[in-house]
Amino acid sequence: MALALTFIWAYVVQSAGLFVAFTAAAVFIYLALRRMRSRSMTVALVVVFLGISLFFYVPNGLPAFQYPFGSTYYGPSSMGPVLPLSHVWEFFTHFSQFQHVADISRDPNDVPAPLTRTTVAADTIDITANEVISQIAPGVFFNFWTFDGTVPGPMIRVMQGDTVTVRFKNDAKSIHPHSIDFHAVIGPGGGASVLQANPGETKTLTFKALHPGIFVYHCASPDAANHMAHGMYGLIDVEPVGGLPKVDKEFYLMQGEFYTAGALGRQGLQIDNPQAMLDGDPQYVVFNGRVGSWPGFQMQAGVGQSVRIFVGNGGVNLISSFHTIGEVFDRVYDEGSYTSPPVTDVQTTLVPPGGATAVEFTLKEPGNYTFVDHALARMDRGAWGVLHATGTPDMSIFDGVVEPMAGH
Repeated sequence: MALALTFIWAYVVQSAGLFVAFTAAAVFIYLALRRMRSRSMTVALVVVFLGISLFFYVPNGLPAFQYPFGSTYYGPSSMGPVLPLSHVWEFFTHFSQFQHVADISRDPNDVPAPLTRTTVAADTIDITANEVISQIAPGVFFNFWTFDGTVPGPMIRVMQGDTVTVRFKNDAKSIHPHSIDFHAVIGPGGGASVLQANPGETKTLTFKALHPGIFVYHCASPDAANHMAHGMYGLIDVEPVGGLPKVDKEFYLMQGEFYTAGALGRQGLQIDNPQAMLDGDPQYVVFNGRVGSWPGFQMQAGVGQSVRIFVGNGGVNLISSFHTIGEVFDRVYDEGSYTSPPVTDVQTTLVPPGGATAVEFTLKEPGNYTFVDHALARMDRGAWGVLHATGTPDMSIFDGVVEPMAGH
């Protein structure tokens, strides 16, 4: 109940602010016009003021019964990125039914086993859309919309030429319709036109994986940007026949943005801020769903081991400048392409919103390697994590007294 009350605060503030503004203006006009010593004229002018104000205000906000009031947008969705007040009411009346997840973050070690087969196959993928409550940062709660209860959703691994069947279920407790647009799918909406599911529905799509590469998938229900800004994205890896070159360790990361009405770090259950999303001004920029997703050096490898990191960007607005501090990428599969030669000896690689890549390197020195979006102010919004390397140091490569780093 306490979380629900913190969530409603943004609505209370905006509604109360409008009421106070109109009331104050009406009182001011009333007091000013009293000098005319004509009560009927004063009342008439106050009524005219309110009538004119509502005439201009109502067409821009009230008929939609939405938060925030009066938003303007020009996308193809009739609803846009706003929250209909009917959804808000349903959220509060069903708040006790929402699953509260202790950790929304997808484990970066949760990567499907490498493919080694040389023949195509039939794959079946089951995915469920869940709307849950979890933390973006300590004490900061958010209503995440997810695939299989985490951000990002599960990484999917198939081979070029495979026939893939996707069974997509929208959990009955969801408030919103959801779908999946696979960037690897050739067909209307990337499959979203088939997989559009209301709460409680299950939809099925079958497609052939024609193009090898690393592709994003995401919810494309109207408003698609709003669904992605709630956490609905993941990666589908379509590998060439025979699979990728063998490495010792693989990890799965996706960068994403969250737009909250409360300022950075404000405690309690935060409502999303559609205007901030339209402006591209996120409060939180994170890897794998939340701030600090890697306690206890969850990402670990040893000196001499080769590492591959699949990196996606759920966006919805910012380009990621992915960089690992203290390492140079031996190979980068630029823009997720497996048919172009990998780019070699790269310090920082760009991952656009809705794009992906894979980076590979071999660890040569033990220690902590911080990966970041090298638009470094975003570290303070949560965009960082740590890969811990164990092993014996090679003094010919790196020699000195290592002290704890501050910032970068």
